[in-house]
Amino acid sequence: MTTRPWIVDDDVRALTEPLLPPWPEGSPGPRPVPDRLCPQGILYVLHQDVAWQLLPLELGFGCGPTCWRRLDRWQKAAAFEQLQRILLAELHAAGKLDWTRACVDGPTSVRKGGASTGPSPVDRRKTGSKHHLICDGHGIPLHVITTAANVNDITQTLNLVDGIPPVAGRPGRPRRRPESVLGDKAYDSRAVRRELQRRRIMPVISRKGAPNIQGLGKLRYVVEQTFALLHQFKRLAVRWERRLDDGLVSLACGLICWR
Repeated sequence: MTTRPWIVDDDVRALTEPLLPPWPEGSPGPRPVPDRLCPQGILYVLHQDVAWQLLPLELGFGCGPTCWRRLDRWQKAAAFEQLQRILLAELHAAGKLDWTRACVDGPTSVRKGGASTGPSPVDRRKTGSKHHLICDGHGIPLHVITTAANVNDITQTLNLVDGIPPVAGRPGRPRRRPESVLGDKAYDSRAVRRELQRRRIMPVISRKGAPNIQGLGKLRYVVEQTFALLHQFKRLAVRWERRLDDGLVSLACGLICWR
């Protein structure tokens, strides 16, 4: 990674620009900031965790509110979700996705207020949120869900599995089901096990009140590693915005896949 990771190189720009919706013709107002500049302003905020209105104009990426509005347009068009899906397809075609197992986890992160917040399990006086993540056996993020901090991990297990996008890249139907799902005791549930088996997925989940499955931690460490990569984007480690940051999360996952 360079010392300025918000600078978009030509290869990434060639991949993302076709996914961005064009600016409506005949729109009133001044000429908009080019689409090749706004993504760099969004990446600067994502990496540095500065307020949108404090985005330095001398960087040449446009003002913060302009980048914020452009992010909102692209998020509604699911541009960054499409980017992640394209990168997953390229990884699948290269044989770099491990479908033999998928790992799930959901640590708590800090959040001041707004949508998808609730009492923190650690300190009930504070509100918080958490990212629920499912990744493949190599730690490549497949799907992320943002919920309130007091939402139990069990409730999101099936949503994570069903939220894996169809990944093309090889002959035949796109793949979206791992062979097994690995989870700690927080995911121990008969209903979850039954539903995973109905989807032809083997649950490998430690049971409450029993010793942990031997060797499970050596396989699940990749999800902790992926969370560390995800929260290197300072904007995601501590959420300050009142609206959901699904677009930023998808962009961060796409960057991890690109690397």
